[in-house]
Amino acid sequence: MPETIFDLAIIGGGINGTGIARDAAGRGWKVLLCDKADLGGATSAASTKLIHGGLRYLEHYKFRLVREALMEREVLWGIAPHIIWPLRFVLPHHKGLRPAWLLRLGLFLYDHLGGRKRLPATQVLRLATDPAGAALRPDFTTAFEYSDCWVEDSRLVVLNARAAADLGAEILPRTACLSASRVDGLWQVTLQNGRQIRARALVNAAGPWVAEVAGQVLRANTRERVRLVQGSHIVVKRLFDHDRCYFFQNSDNRIFFAIPYEQDFTLIGTTDRDYTGDPAAVAITPAEVEYLCAGASAYFRRPIAPADVVWTYSGVRPLYDDGASAAQEATRDYVLSLDAPADAPAALGVFGGKITTYRRLAEAALAKLAPHLPAPTGRAAGWTGTEALPGGDFAIDGFDALLAATQSRYPFLPAATARRLLRAYGTKINVLLDGVTDWAGMGTVFGADLTAAELRYLVAHEFAGAAADVVWRRSKLGLRLSADQVAAVDRFIAGVLVEKE
Repeated sequence: MPETIFDLAIIGGGINGTGIARDAAGRGWKVLLCDKADLGGATSAASTKLIHGGLRYLEHYKFRLVREALMEREVLWGIAPHIIWPLRFVLPHHKGLRPAWLLRLGLFLYDHLGGRKRLPATQVLRLATDPAGAALRPDFTTAFEYSDCWVEDSRLVVLNARAAADLGAEILPRTACLSASRVDGLWQVTLQNGRQIRARALVNAAGPWVAEVAGQVLRANTRERVRLVQGSHIVVKRLFDHDRCYFFQNSDNRIFFAIPYEQDFTLIGTTDRDYTGDPAAVAITPAEVEYLCAGASAYFRRPIAPADVVWTYSGVRPLYDDGASAAQEATRDYVLSLDAPADAPAALGVFGGKITTYRRLAEAALAKLAPHLPAPTGRAAGWTGTEALPGGDFAIDGFDALLAATQSRYPFLPAATARRLLRAYGTKINVLLDGVTDWAGMGTVFGADLTAAELRYLVAHEFAGAAADVVWRRSKLGLRLSADQVAAVDRFIAGVLVEKE
């Protein structure tokens, strides 16, 4: 049997790697993607969960970046309305910080820079009478309310990988790339499982490990430098009753958010601090906890203490090192570094980027690589902005109608479970529930409403290989499960994986 030669080998299964894989597979190129751990298991799982333009980037005159991100909000909402939906953000005017005229100007640009069509415009709130003011200290009297979107970040990664696989890509989580070298006009890549593959081009989308992969795996010298910046979040019990978010200014000129989270909680973040350790070992520091608690307490009527924190998470952003003096000022734009010597296969390094602009990054990456690949035989460039991600093939405003239809079709599902499953899987809920006619048919309940049927679906269709993949990335049910329950999930998944072998 002739050896399979891939057009594109991708190292890194975060949002950039999986986004490139989906786009490339859809254009007809043969793609392999590998990651040493779970898909989206690092930076892509540790965001503030927002699809946003980046209001604060306007202060640094990053108009192109903001415009591109603003244009992407409604595009991404349209292709994944089950995991992306609009939010309204309340920005209180702090009299000691940015003046009201500057906030008005920034929000005017935010409303008009990116071709907003469906998201509502900015408006002024009087906090003494608006419900958003009830949770805030009484000295905040005026606020501006504007629009952005929420995203289930880890699910966005997995759905891009699922879509890529459905288009023929080979997706290999928990499979490190040990080495890659140019041999006879192709990349020869050795994987952790002992397999060797060959590819016409290679993408280094290893996120915080991009420099390590370049130096130790590819044995390449690169001029670009990566700046690792830690961002941490805390989760506390729900602080307010409405479904809007808060955008707060801090006295150090940083900003942070307080966002309704998983029905019963509030998410507060993020921080910005340079990081020099192992990205896999990143964890929130006591100083970061104190910082976020103090910042939130400056705005909310009820002070927040470290003892109120029920969960934390941290990630390392692999930003392009543009020489900025402060971590919060380092560019959030992406840089694509192409290494394509004459008569040798090309390699592309991916530095930086935001979840919001991952699709545009993928298009730009493939534009650089296309001259080094065979002519595409599939979809035209730009297709990823119009074709729904798995489960997202319903109207952008059709979630409530789909929920009603789901409850009618599966009346045995508790209302909260039907909503959670539909938010996670969209129309793919019908695959998960295929053949199930009553609640008993869902199998063992491991805690909360996590069932054997859902776990089997996640292993079969979403690359899950361990409990952490399920309870902290493909869902956040870890907030509601005990250690013993999580251990039982691990044992069940291990058994399912044995059945597959």
